[in-house]
Amino acid sequence: MVDEALARSFEGIGADYDRYRPGFPAVAADAIVPRHVGVALDLGAGTGKFTEHLVDRADRVMAVEPSAAMLEVLREKLPTVQALAGDAEQIPVGDAAVDVVAVAQAFHWFDRVRACAEIARVLRPGGTLGLLWNRSDPACSWDTAAARVIHPAVGEADETTSTAEDLPGFRFDRLESFHWSEPITRDDYLARWSTVSTYLVAEPSAKAAMTAAIEEILDADAATRGLDGLELPHLTDVYLYTRV
Repeated sequence: MVDEALARSFEGIGADYDRYRPGFPAVAADAIVPRHVGVALDLGAGTGKFTEHLVDRADRVMAVEPSAAMLEVLREKLPTVQALAGDAEQIPVGDAAVDVVAVAQAFHWFDRVRACAEIARVLRPGGTLGLLWNRSDPACSWDTAAARVIHPAVGEADETTSTAEDLPGFRFDRLESFHWSEPITRDDYLARWSTVSTYLVAEPSAKAAMTAAIEEILDADAATRGLDGLELPHLTDVYLYTRV
């Protein structure tokens, strides 16, 4: 069941979300859209972190997002994209209107049954649904430790990216995972965690404690101690489905 308070926590942080959150590797877009298509839809598009990878892969790109603050950033960054206010349970797009639907870092916020029905409605038969998430690379001890401090879903019981692989109206095809890394400053790394839902809804004292705990992790790890510039590894999981 979706936690509405956590889901709504992003509504006012468009600029910070766009500045501090990681993007996605181009190979993830290659997996979802391996060849040029007519119409691609980024659902729960946020500030367009993944939408930007669709622009050169489709004749027409649409983005649907409920947060006005995030849509404002997306429209400024990607003026050729048709950016629409809406949510996954009531997509403002016509029947069988798109060839590909991508959902980046957002599907766990959707009502699964209602969203799947809507995605199936707007996708043409045989169209592709791609769900993707960035996650901490288990080999990076300091990032996984920081994730456990601030995000209760991270760890052995993490179900954020679980899909059950039996989405109604879809055939599960495969899972692809991609390793990549990004350079990031220590300050930006700390600021990134301040854009996570569990941090956003926390009391000020709890926020301060989270930040202090992550700083302690960075100070204690040999790979990050005393460094301003960090190299942060990621894993991006892409779940691919076909509309039946």
